[in-house]
Amino acid sequence: MTAINMNDRPIVLKILAAPIAFFYWIGVSIRNWMFDAGLLHSQKFEQVTVISIGNITMGGTGKTPFTEYLVRLLMPDSVVAVLSRGFKRKTHGYLLATSQSTPAEIGDEPYQMKHKFPQVTVAVDANRCRGIMHVMHDVQPMPNVFVLDDAFQHRYVAPDIAILLVDYNSLITKDALFPIGMLREPLKAKNRANVVVVTKCPPDIKPIDLRILTKEMNLYPFQSLYFTTIVYGALTPLFDGTPVLSPDELRGCDVLALSGIAKPMPFEQYVLSLCHKMQPARFSDHHNFSSRNYTSILKKLDALTAPHKVVITTEKDAVRLKNDPAIPEKLKNSLYYIPLTIKFIDNGDTFDNKIREYVDKNRSYVRISEE
Repeated sequence: MTAINMNDRPIVLKILAAPIAFFYWIGVSIRNWMFDAGLLHSQKFEQVTVISIGNITMGGTGKTPFTEYLVRLLMPDSVVAVLSRGFKRKTHGYLLATSQSTPAEIGDEPYQMKHKFPQVTVAVDANRCRGIMHVMHDVQPMPNVFVLDDAFQHRYVAPDIAILLVDYNSLITKDALFPIGMLREPLKAKNRANVVVVTKCPPDIKPIDLRILTKEMNLYPFQSLYFTTIVYGALTPLFDGTPVLSPDELRGCDVLALSGIAKPMPFEQYVLSLCHKMQPARFSDHHNFSSRNYTSILKKLDALTAPHKVVITTEKDAVRLKNDPAIPEKLKNSLYYIPLTIKFIDNGDTFDNKIREYVDKNRSYVRISEE
């Protein structure tokens, strides 16, 4: 196994960060204790099934593709709503997404989901309780399943199913509390999850490594553990008029791998496997590109030496780039993105059936209660 130890940092930095981590631990522990003791209230929504997806680490664990997986799973038999806080949007409060909504209004991920699944209700609100109540009041037919994106820490909602995502490359069992490490909460917070999913596993991971991970996660009997990997789709032009590239043509290209995500390494490694040469162009997570950034990107593109050179970006970054009127024409003509989905390494049918059966059982319980 080659999972990265995110706590592998210089001892001096750990010593300097220790007092901050201690007070951070106190604050998080008091908050969780207040919820556990009932001093802070977690609201239960009896009329609907609420599925919470989240993590206890800072940085990407694959929440958006996992949310999309759940939407695809539930759409055939349920009326699904996705509720997000809309990270880095320029609006506030509750907002119901429409086909005219922009990434600036609702955030990158909600915009992406609304355009992938136009028939699904997508809304944003940092206050998840308020958001659920608004959707239940505003949308007809009323959704019977709410998927809460990035809501593991939002304990004001009591989910029916809490799904915790853990990045294989940044295992929570090898990490430490912020700012020594990248944990948002102490490790024992994983005990609140009904389902734990280790994401971004190598597609060829060995059964013995899965057994080692299972032992290391040390879950309770009531918790289920699954493993997923990333499946990359076909290279796709971002703008109309950009020529489609075959895999053979791409292998002869130099590529600028453009990303504004928390953990770009897996994306860059995949791009490198497709092309002649890869040069990264990294920006911060959810980065909004400026004219200066575009000048820098084009300069890096021009510096590539192959006769054919292109820019490949992530699906999440493609959302912002396509909706940016300031993007240069020269960049448009060279810009592609790679969509991605997730795949369960084993027991995917078991996960699917577990979710479907719970939703069906809860729907039957609601019908009986209302009669």
